[in-house]
Amino acid sequence: MTAGDSAAPPRAGRREWVGLGVLALPTVVLAMDMTVLHLAAPTISSELSPSGGQLLWILDIYGFLIAGFLMTMGTLGDRIGRRRLLLIGAAAFALASVLAAYASSAEMLIMARALLGVAGATLMPSTLALVSTMFAVPAQRTFAVAVWMTCFISGEAIGPLVGGLLLEHYWWGSVFLIAVPVMTLLLVAGPRLLPEHREGAAGRFDLTSAALSLVAVLSLVYAVKQLSESGPGLTPPAWGVLGLVVGAVFLRRQRRLAEPLVDLGLFRIPAFSAALSTQTLAVCAMAGSQLLLMQYLQSVLGLSPLQAGLWTLPAVSIGIAGTLLAPRLVTRVRPATVVATCLGIAAVGALMIVPAGPEDGLAWAITGFTVLYSGITPILALTTDLVVGSAPSERAGSASAISESGAELGLSLGMALLGSLGLAVYRRQLGEQAPQGLDDETLHEAQDTIGGAVTTAEDLPEPLSGALLDAARDAFTTGLHSTALLTSVALLATAVLAAVTLRRAPTTGGQDAAADQEPAAPVAGDGRDRSL
Repeated sequence: MTAGDSAAPPRAGRREWVGLGVLALPTVVLAMDMTVLHLAAPTISSELSPSGGQLLWILDIYGFLIAGFLMTMGTLGDRIGRRRLLLIGAAAFALASVLAAYASSAEMLIMARALLGVAGATLMPSTLALVSTMFAVPAQRTFAVAVWMTCFISGEAIGPLVGGLLLEHYWWGSVFLIAVPVMTLLLVAGPRLLPEHREGAAGRFDLTSAALSLVAVLSLVYAVKQLSESGPGLTPPAWGVLGLVVGAVFLRRQRRLAEPLVDLGLFRIPAFSAALSTQTLAVCAMAGSQLLLMQYLQSVLGLSPLQAGLWTLPAVSIGIAGTLLAPRLVTRVRPATVVATCLGIAAVGALMIVPAGPEDGLAWAITGFTVLYSGITPILALTTDLVVGSAPSERAGSASAISESGAELGLSLGMALLGSLGLAVYRRQLGEQAPQGLDDETLHEAQDTIGGAVTTAEDLPEPLSGALLDAARDAFTTGLHSTALLTSVALLATAVLAAVTLRRAPTTGGQDAAADQEPAAPVAGDGRDRSL
């Protein structure tokens, strides 16, 4: 080792790499809980009989509350310690998972999912912030972030598969219980492998800012939901205006505080803002498409939950490979080119879903989703690294929380906005094509959800039952087509945005990721606590 090397940041040792594995545990589970209910939605519809709005809340409230509380919990972690917050969140998440598993009503499940969201928000800021601190060497950090993002993507992707496997043999609540052993393992291994980290000069915790951010996010979300459920009227714009006003007050307060909840200065960094917006829009498009596709495979094509989950394996496999290869790709090609190209590929994938029909659309649906997923997943690792890497080192925690907020908000908005669009098209077409002889009450029940239509048809005599099923499947397929077209257009627009806004982001300089990123053997003194 030369004298010049002594000034270089310390390379991560065995403890850091094993710690990365521990941090992957909550990341996988948190992401799984975003999508594990996709396949369970029809079963929940028949067991708990939620309305269409309640079903969307069951699916969405988890992600929305994670997004709403991330900034608050990130700041709290700076004060009490990120490892401590991680362990508190793990215990709370396990308890909330048990409550969700044994929910006896739609309202109780919504409440349990809300508690899971709050608990999840305590975990998310700690993981990526600790990763960025533990891996000080840029090449190692890039690879570690890619591994972290792979875990997030994998958890989100395998959620339907795991859910399908459990639903094949157990009741719908079992999909929540998978979090309990994982969080228990984290509680045991975390104190041994993850050093504590807290900011030495953390300022006062501002409860007012935390409340304002939560009210702003949830008001805007409620406005979207009301618009999709009840159509134009006074209520949706009223909630939307409330959200915008409260959001403006929140931003104004942040500019005046010496220790703001959100460091708005980060948004003045071009690479930070460009990468964050690209990431949020891409996740939004992918999430909404996946939600509707999983329901299409089951309720329209008649696949079992396990069969539908297994059909996602090609997309998962290619997505994991693309995410891990993405850091190598930008050593020679500018990020703007890579990201825009991947988004263009994803747009083609969304368009390929459109020919899928109500009877023979499996090949088109799976191929289109695989191309869509394969185009989006590589850019998530790149944009996350750009967000964290473009921020000053002393703001890594804030940058991590903002990055995760963007991803979680994109995931939730995708399910809410695109899910609401698909539901609106489904309701309108089913109302127009409902078979003769169907009373208004039965039609209303069938219009709530496609799962509700299948359940309702089972109680009807033939030929009315078959006619209702055919009409419902045609209507839902039309909603899927509308959503796929909108997704394709949105992805193309995002590709143009990325090409323009990321054009100044340089390549990573041709670093040999494979050499730099292998775990280094511990050297003398590496066992000390470096307050990572």
